[in-house]
Amino acid sequence: MTLEEKALKIKLVVLDVDGVLTDGQIITSSQGELCKHFNVKDGLGMKMLLAAGIDVVVITGRRSAIVGARLRELGVRDVLQGQTYKKRAFLDLIEARHIDASECACMGDDVPDLAVLRLCGLACAPSDAVDAVLKEADFVSRKKGGEGAVREMAELILGAQGKWDSLVDQFYFNPEPSRFR
Repeated sequence: MTLEEKALKIKLVVLDVDGVLTDGQIITSSQGELCKHFNVKDGLGMKMLLAAGIDVVVITGRRSAIVGARLRELGVRDVLQGQTYKKRAFLDLIEARHIDASECACMGDDVPDLAVLRLCGLACAPSDAVDAVLKEADFVSRKKGGEGAVREMAELILGAQGKWDSLVDQFYFNPEPSRFR
């Protein structure tokens, strides 16, 4: 199956956080986590997926109030934090949503993501993912984690589904006043 054929089937996108939505750096103090850097292009990519009816879910091994706040701001409803065993979280998720793993895309960057990448229909990775992940990926972004890799994946999926151009037109060239903030 071609990359475009895989992208055409996608109904749900699963993302890791550190190394995918961020550059993987965690700035901490003696009081705990202070900040993470998120890329606004990735944020717009997630918003466009959601606007197209493709759900976005985050499954991450860490717990972070910063992550929850940023993803709520983008409209991501399901943020599964503290998931050291991501495969179980993914299987529970698709069972609850009544969708097949082949209808899911996943972007991960390190060994904890491998089990989900191997199950999903479209395995994706940022360019700076570890070698084991790069070997499993159907799509490797030209961008590093936290530098627009998720956006590039979103454009691939929405482009394959024939939705990207109409979404851009709908929200940025001919917007309805209260839509898409």
